[in-house]
Amino acid sequence: MSYANILVSLDLGEAAPDKVRLAAGLADRFEATLTGAAAAKVPAPVLIRDIQNAQAQYDEAKAQVRAALDHAEELFQRYAVNGIRTDWCSATDGALSHFIARARSADLLVVGRCGPNDPNTDELGVQPGPVLMEAGRPVLVVPPRIEALKGARILVAWKDSVEARRAVSGALPFIRHADQVFVVSTGEEARLEGAEEVARHLARHGASVTTHLLTTAISDSDEILRFAQKQNVDLIVTGAYGHSRLGEWDFGGVTRDILRTAPICCLMAH
Repeated sequence: MSYANILVSLDLGEAAPDKVRLAAGLADRFEATLTGAAAAKVPAPVLIRDIQNAQAQYDEAKAQVRAALDHAEELFQRYAVNGIRTDWCSATDGALSHFIARARSADLLVVGRCGPNDPNTDELGVQPGPVLMEAGRPVLVVPPRIEALKGARILVAWKDSVEARRAVSGALPFIRHADQVFVVSTGEEARLEGAEEVARHLARHGASVTTHLLTTAISDSDEILRFAQKQNVDLIVTGAYGHSRLGEWDFGGVTRDILRTAPICCLMAH
């Protein structure tokens, strides 16, 4: 498999140009179409005096939303270079619902992550957590200030779960061309048996792969990130574990920590 269509979420934040550059580089490498998506709802009128005032407020708000979407499209076209095929989808709709809908025709989704110390995205932006839970596609979560991804050294954080299997499957185009793949199992339930079986499967796809069992006193997420930095990993592949409580997403410790703090790109699936 390869990626035929890569979907990137657009916003007007400081990290947006780097995110588009990275997505464009992937589209060029995999000979894929790069589709940009952005949306924002038109806010309802407030403190309405009469029908005319309500209409005037709505028209002004809609014009502001359209201006923001036009700005996002201009940004997308400016940084989606390399002569790749591009497409653009925008709407006056909820940013998340619009992006999830566009994901039905994409093989890989590219979103920026926003942790405690990162600049917030604007009203056009989507957060990776809800996208992971709802899109049904592999999601590449990009930290700020990263504008290229080679995927030369890949860490697969293996846990024998549906989420991890889907993440590995979604990452195969990267894995096939990696210089080195590390299949890592960690935590109290860490087992080399499943990791070695996965490693043999990836080797059939042409990967140069080794297995590693990590058992230390620090948290699983810290151990994974420490191993990744020690091995100069530039892409982590992992399942995303969590569920919805009363409409809010609740993630497990490793998923939550990686979404908030990982300094390198993570390809995740739920």
